[in-house]
Amino acid sequence: MENIRNFCIIAHIDHGKSTLADRLLEFTGTLTKREMQAQVLDNMDLEREKGITIKAHAIQMNYTLDGKEYILNLIDTPGHVDFSYEVSRSIAACEGALLIVDASQGIEAQTISNLYLALEHDLQIIPVMNKIDLPHAMPEEVTDEIVDLIGCKPEDVIRASAKEGIGIEEILKAVVARIKPPKGDPKAPLQAMIFDSVFNSFRGIEVYFRVFNGTIKKGEKVKFVSTGKTYEADEIGVLKMNKLPKNEISAGNVGYLISGIKEAKEVKVGDTITHIDHPGEAVRGFENVKPMVFAGIYPVDTTEFEELRASMEKLQLNDASLVWEPETSAALGFGFRCGFLGMLHMEIIQERLEREFDMTVITTVPSVQFIAVRTDGTTFEINAPSEMPDPNTVDHIEEPYIKAQIITKSEFIGSIIKLCMDKRGVIKNQSYLTTDRVEMSFEMPLAEIVFDFFDKLKTISKGYASLDYHLIGFRESDMVKLDIQLNGEKVDALSAIVHRSKAYEWGKKLCEKLRELLPRQMFEIAIQAAIGQKIIARETVKAMRKNVLAKCYGGDISRKRKLLEKQKKGKKRMRQVGNVEIPQEAFMAVLKID
Repeated sequence: MENIRNFCIIAHIDHGKSTLADRLLEFTGTLTKREMQAQVLDNMDLEREKGITIKAHAIQMNYTLDGKEYILNLIDTPGHVDFSYEVSRSIAACEGALLIVDASQGIEAQTISNLYLALEHDLQIIPVMNKIDLPHAMPEEVTDEIVDLIGCKPEDVIRASAKEGIGIEEILKAVVARIKPPKGDPKAPLQAMIFDSVFNSFRGIEVYFRVFNGTIKKGEKVKFVSTGKTYEADEIGVLKMNKLPKNEISAGNVGYLISGIKEAKEVKVGDTITHIDHPGEAVRGFENVKPMVFAGIYPVDTTEFEELRASMEKLQLNDASLVWEPETSAALGFGFRCGFLGMLHMEIIQERLEREFDMTVITTVPSVQFIAVRTDGTTFEINAPSEMPDPNTVDHIEEPYIKAQIITKSEFIGSIIKLCMDKRGVIKNQSYLTTDRVEMSFEMPLAEIVFDFFDKLKTISKGYASLDYHLIGFRESDMVKLDIQLNGEKVDALSAIVHRSKAYEWGKKLCEKLRELLPRQMFEIAIQAAIGQKIIARETVKAMRKNVLAKCYGGDISRKRKLLEKQKKGKKRMRQVGNVEIPQEAFMAVLKID
């Protein structure tokens, strides 16, 4: 155990974590030149296309220093705020972290939030300044920023360039010298924490774990503490680029377990693996994930409901932060109410369902969780507009508030404050990190940042501003349910819960958008936005009409009138009977309202 080091790499988006991981693997000879490719750990198509890490990836390296061989377990983590859950799981399995800061951009919001996550778990932090080869790098300034943030000495900051391979050996030496070896007793009862799992269609579910105490051997009977199920360890081993089977894995190490588990529900990330004969206690793992954004996911073809359920279960294995439960909708049939960590997370899940499982799905308007307080003092949660109770029984509604931390260049302060004010935010603090970098903190409703806040923030600040946020609790608010009606029938999938001050504007824009998107029918369609019984906006999709007078050459006006009256009656009847098909784009229209 003296020779094992477990560490992860944390940083803001695009500061070079995955590239640095590539260099470490190359330098330690874990991969041959032939196996090497850029961002080798990002093995999902989506990650390569978008250039972001979505999943944390674990890999083991062997490194020799002064004649001693060390085993280094590295976990590369995502940088986007929506995937911070992946980061918190990786941190729970490590003793140290490489904190990477881009020498040209300096410290950003996600750098700080990931750093605090690591410090809460008492991790040893090794600061690395990456991209020092760039022409606009500012090594001196950024070193000062890091020293201020962590309180280390300037000489502790390692200067590196992952692209050019500068400073890689210094990083490995620092990992060995500064990060403590894992504690634990190989002879004690087994305690291993699951930090990830993957579905393999041939061998069942592969479980990735970190052993804290005890030893796990091939062929032993093991038990998962929270589900109480028992399995036989058919194969155990360590995670190299490909899995490498071993006969035993003891305290301090990271490995995988295959035991033919077929049911996705039986594996919970954060669960503890122990022996049946002399069980150990459950490891105090990380807390359950709190979803921020809720949306309905429905199969386009209602017969595919069961397939969608199976796909969601497999996806949940690979992404423990996805929360879902079945629900039904009058407009869309059977589907699921899903909880996501943010809009990017929602987009990725939808993409993965389509790519990996071939499911075409409709996503409803995202909303957040509200709490309704009834007149008798009881409370209940509202996750979807359809669950909104009768206004007469409700005393008030509370909505979730967040504390948002925005770091930006000083020239964009005005426009960012205006954006946050428009979103009902209140500025709480503003401090200068350097002469032209400002950190601002706001308190604002989560419902306001769910849609396009992040995109707008990036647009206003030319891509410079970085955002990090966390929940601070619920506050009373004047929320109303906005219904959309087509020909007097409510479409529950288009309803939304909005603040009263924004309801009129929202209703009007949504009606205008729907008028463009709904295909014309033989009868006219009235699109109305209503709060309760009160109609606040209306648009009409005009009917297409057949020219019934085409056969009348001249002749008496009464003949023409008779034909037109007949057509009018038909249209009226058609409007009562006809139902409107809503295209997929219309459901997505709500997201693009602006």
